[in-house]
Amino acid sequence: MDARGGASEITITNLKTQICYILIYRLNQGVSMTAAAIQTQDFSKTHCAAGLRAALNILDKWKATCEQACRVLRISRSTYTRASQKDSAWAVSLDSDQMQRISLVLNIHAALRVVFDNPENIYGFPSMENRNEFFNGRAPLEIMAQGDMISLYETFRRIDALRGAQW
Repeated sequence: MDARGGASEITITNLKTQICYILIYRLNQGVSMTAAAIQTQDFSKTHCAAGLRAALNILDKWKATCEQACRVLRISRSTYTRASQKDSAWAVSLDSDQMQRISLVLNIHAALRVVFDNPENIYGFPSMENRNEFFNGRAPLEIMAQGDMISLYETFRRIDALRGAQW
């Protein structure tokens, strides 16, 4: 607690990190986790807000626009705006589809961190034009921002496959 009685920034940062690790760990237990296990998880509003903020931070570093981020995560513009603010007391309820989307964004980021050493590629790759057959000259972020779960999941699969030889 800080002097005003609110949660300290360290606590919020640790909570965000903890949520990220929980989602990544759970997803890495098997891809079926994305569809089945997240639906059975009971995330608190605070956990949902921390996960959403972590995903939005990643999307921001990928240079996603507000509209792209909202389509990728299936959130409203007002939720995007509130999550982007530094209000540590703000919390939100998210459904299992939204939590799955957050998990996929976190796992795409994790895969990029394994594949690439430098921040320019880790954060730049999603916005780069890709000639792979699946992307067909479009950027991975452009595919993800179509808004449907299949595009997000298939983008995750293609990026996750890049690290396959490294495991």
